[in-house]
Amino acid sequence: MRKRSLTLFSNGNLFRRENTLYFENAQGRKPLAVEGIYDIYVYGHVNISSQALHFLAQKRIAVHFFNHYGFYDGSFYPKEKLHSGDLVIKQAEHYLDREKRLELARLFVKGSALNMERNLKRWKVADGFSELLDEFFEELENAKKITDVMNVEARIRAEYYSRWDDHLPEGFRIVKRTRRPPGNEMNALISFLNSRLYATVVSELYNTQLVPTVSYLHEPDERRFSLALDLSEIFKPIIADRIATRLVKQGIIRKEHFRSELNGVLLTKEGMRTVLEHYNKELSKSVKHPSLKKNVTKQRLIRLEAYKLIKHLVGVKDYEPLVAWF
Repeated sequence: MRKRSLTLFSNGNLFRRENTLYFENAQGRKPLAVEGIYDIYVYGHVNISSQALHFLAQKRIAVHFFNHYGFYDGSFYPKEKLHSGDLVIKQAEHYLDREKRLELARLFVKGSALNMERNLKRWKVADGFSELLDEFFEELENAKKITDVMNVEARIRAEYYSRWDDHLPEGFRIVKRTRRPPGNEMNALISFLNSRLYATVVSELYNTQLVPTVSYLHEPDERRFSLALDLSEIFKPIIADRIATRLVKQGIIRKEHFRSELNGVLLTKEGMRTVLEHYNKELSKSVKHPSLKKNVTKQRLIRLEAYKLIKHLVGVKDYEPLVAWF
């Protein structure tokens, strides 16, 4: 049985009775085939019994929680069973060694930037971006501190957003990237997708030997699973940004899918449902992998990226960030 992600939007109770997991809400009680669940995303007000959590821990199923506004709150992260002592040491060494950390931080930024470039060329709004990247990459090579790398990354992203806006319909422009709260509809859509992508990366890291709290581009205290922030940079342009663009260009997401709240703009429940329907479809799509010579889902690409990082950390093969060929 192929495992799938389960999203809970409605309010209710998640509990275990004997060896069955149930979700009960106003519409009734539904048994859940736990063997077919990969991870769970909770957007409603859901009470989870301790027995249900024990059961999910036994099955190694992570649960991600999002607040009323669709922002990521945290995760129930079952005890890791895959960690290797040697890899933990190597991962820490690459964080503590300034040059090794800088090398990885630069690679995450370069991979992200090249995927942004791929998008802009795809949307035919890439004028001058490649030339700017050459200059930015030269700055990256000369960067001596992580803050310098982050500064270059921010400037690359600003150039990207300004060109991306030229491809977006009137009324769905980014204008200026704002987050909590998002200042307009496009910012709300991007933030919502990025939040879900982050949780997806957390799930993929859980199924590897990597420690998700040790990171290189982002500071480990920036968020508990900071390595997920690092890897998310690679996939934001080719997953979140592409979905956001498609949804507004095709009129699937419209003004009525948003609401004004928190002195900003947020997706409605219906808007969230629509976005996640397309997000899940996107992750399940297969692409022909150039090295493996076989089809893999886009979600699987995230796990493969983590495996590439492991090979780098243990000295098997230098890490090269994924640059979209699709």
